[in-house]
Amino acid sequence: MISLNQVEKVYRTRTVETLALNNINLSVEQGEFLSIMGPSGCGKSTLLNIIGLLDEPTRGKVEIAGALVRNYSGRELAQLRNEKIGFVFQSFHLINDLPVVDNVELPLLYRKVSARERRRLAEEALQSVGLSNRIRHFPTQLSGGQKQRVAIARAIVGRPSILLADEPTGNLDSVMGNEVMDILLRLNKEYRTTVVMVTHDESMARRTNRLVRLFDGSQVG
Repeated sequence: MISLNQVEKVYRTRTVETLALNNINLSVEQGEFLSIMGPSGCGKSTLLNIIGLLDEPTRGKVEIAGALVRNYSGRELAQLRNEKIGFVFQSFHLINDLPVVDNVELPLLYRKVSARERRRLAEEALQSVGLSNRIRHFPTQLSGGQKQRVAIARAIVGRPSILLADEPTGNLDSVMGNEVMDILLRLNKEYRTTVVMVTHDESMARRTNRLVRLFDGSQVG
């Protein structure tokens, strides 16, 4: 489902060159739940951004669902992201002026989906994360755990085959964090959604199928 071969990422300014990722070789099978751990600044989010087609490697090859993405135009990459990949971020990225159901509908606005179908899919996604009774609420009326569940519903509303989660429990207490983790595990098991999660929490990482560790941009385990 996901394949990275000799991936390197270098950030350059006029005076400084920073090696963010060095010779990353990684394969993630369909239906696998992979966690990525490492100290701050080791390249975890950079790696997730490259997998999610939000950034390009300086060198190396990236394949998503069998497609060699360097052969894709910008428009084709955007379409691949929209159809195949869902994103969950630590800081939720919800729009406070929109009701919960409208936040969840947002990814479907870029597809040829009728308003009625968008609403049906959004309500179904919210039901799957246990928020059917909150669809008319605004994000400011929700707890942190509820906001993260809305973010997950938004990520899965288009039924992506890949779900990328960047510290999805990082802003939550242990109870809410475990509830969010339970949802991710259920999505992985019931729908065979491939999940790649960046986390600092060893206990959360141990609940996934496999753990990859990074240090100074390199795989160390």
